[in-house]
Amino acid sequence: MLKVARETVAQMQGDRTATLGSMAAPMIGMMQQIGIKEPDKAQVLVQEVVMPTLTAHYDELLDIQARGFATVLNKDELQAIAAFYATPAGKRLAAAQPQLAQIQLAGMQQWIQSVMPEMQGKLTTAIQAHGWAPGGAAKPR
Repeated sequence: MLKVARETVAQMQGDRTATLGSMAAPMIGMMQQIGIKEPDKAQVLVQEVVMPTLTAHYDELLDIQARGFATVLNKDELQAIAAFYATPAGKRLAAAQPQLAQIQLAGMQQWIQSVMPEMQGKLTTAIQAHGWAPGGAAKPR
């Protein structure tokens, strides 16, 4: 079962080099967050340290993902997914995964930002209604 899950996950990831390559830009941002502010220095560290390390441990990522898939999906489902990823559309989807992930993340961030003002107002009201903030009265039960 785990073997089928691992094969399915590997197909879903698509080309190993392309998948790893798509991780480089976010890793540059991560280097900047940990204090390497100069983009050129961050890029050097990503090329010299981060990417070789991620590449060396990539199979571990596939194993972690395979275990997750095996706990949620049964063997028949995994085989059906693998069959889809063997088709031209499945191969195209696998190749597009890094770009799609970035699009989805950007969309989710935009969506959260758009509802944040409404949510903040409702949170303030709810906090006050529970009596958890100065000036708020606790609701009787």
